Amino acid sequence: MTTSHTLNKVERACTDLARDGRPITFTAIATATGISRSTLYRNTALRAIVEHHKHAPDGPITSITDEIATLRAAVNTLAQQVRSHEEQLRRLRN
Repeated sequence: MTTSHTLNKVERACTDLARDGRPITFTAIATATGISRSTLYRNTALRAIVEHHKHAPDGPITSITDEIATLRAAVNTLAQQVRSHEEQLRRLRN
């Protein structure tokens, strides 16, 4: 499960690399965040963020789009946690 903190770390690393004019690669993101490359590749939300930044043009729309993507991933993570908690409550009631 991906936390919003992890999503934000990856988002920030991508933004920092782009701002500094450095290439956005999975290796660079892994180094900047301390998250393994394999996790970045396997986790669809994290991979989507990195891939988006690798291919996105710079500009104000990009930052808004990035924020929306991060928020969407955070909402999906929260929804998954809610579903899990609801399932646990159903099991406790039975």
